[in-house]
Amino acid sequence: MRTIKKQAILDSLGEVVVLLGGQSDEREVSLKSGAAVFQSLRRLGVAVSMIDVGPTIVNDLVALNPDLVVNMLHGEGGEDGSMQGLLEQLGVPYTGSGVTASALAMDKVISKRVWRDVGLQTPDFTLLKEESDWEGIASNLGSIIVKPVQDGSSLGLMPAETAEDLERIFNDQSLGRKNIMAESRVRGTEYTVPILDKQIFPIIEFLEKDCIFDYQRKYGAQEIPICCPAKLSRDAEFELTAMVRCAYDSLGCRGLARVDVIRDPAGTFYLLEINTIPGMTTKSFVPKSAQAIDIGFDDLMLLILSNCLEFYCESF
Repeated sequence: MRTIKKQAILDSLGEVVVLLGGQSDEREVSLKSGAAVFQSLRRLGVAVSMIDVGPTIVNDLVALNPDLVVNMLHGEGGEDGSMQGLLEQLGVPYTGSGVTASALAMDKVISKRVWRDVGLQTPDFTLLKEESDWEGIASNLGSIIVKPVQDGSSLGLMPAETAEDLERIFNDQSLGRKNIMAESRVRGTEYTVPILDKQIFPIIEFLEKDCIFDYQRKYGAQEIPICCPAKLSRDAEFELTAMVRCAYDSLGCRGLARVDVIRDPAGTFYLLEINTIPGMTTKSFVPKSAQAIDIGFDDLMLLILSNCLEFYCESF
């Protein structure tokens, strides 16, 4: 990535609006992410305002008439392609992946099918339904993680060891949720890898083994112990970054994303999911990864803005 030219970026931005909040289950994280981004942009001298997204979002956007939107809406309504579609209809440039890539990445079943089609490893899985063969699924997948197909921030992750567990969890979680999946639980070491277009940031390794990093674990009072950069051999690091690059490209992503991966004791990496609007809170992994190569929060925002401007104006 080119050297950051701060003043050139700022001169090209115009009026910027940060979208945050929304109505998804990830509203609280989005509020924190958006506030952190807003404060960073203010420090940089950007003409910036915020919108807590609700039913009046179209009127709000028309009234502010932004030159660029920084989308910090996590989850349904912000990360699934719907907000991206609205912004494109309004002709407003925005950070992050486009409509199709956002929709593909948000759906864990579809993204895993795409990855398998291009030869990438991901744990075995199946979509759960009321008529599912619980015994058959438990037999085929073994130890299982049940998760919502289209939620992020590790919401709703639940382990299941038996057919009875699986059916009970499905019936509990299906209330208010459209799609639930079962994924074979790979035990090992988890990694998360931020990527911004052609730049892959330092790999984060989670030091807790065989832990379920659900919403409460990620955003609770006790921070997750990590190592960054990860303690991987050169060959393993090359293999993992190549997998991350392929996972990102195969879905057509652009801008900032974060890819979650697990490695089993035999050394095989498995893709878990990709987040196209990763968190930017004080506890979030992307800023921590950037800090490992001396990129502070404000410089990280400049990189994100520069990447966005380059997409919309190749001559920038």
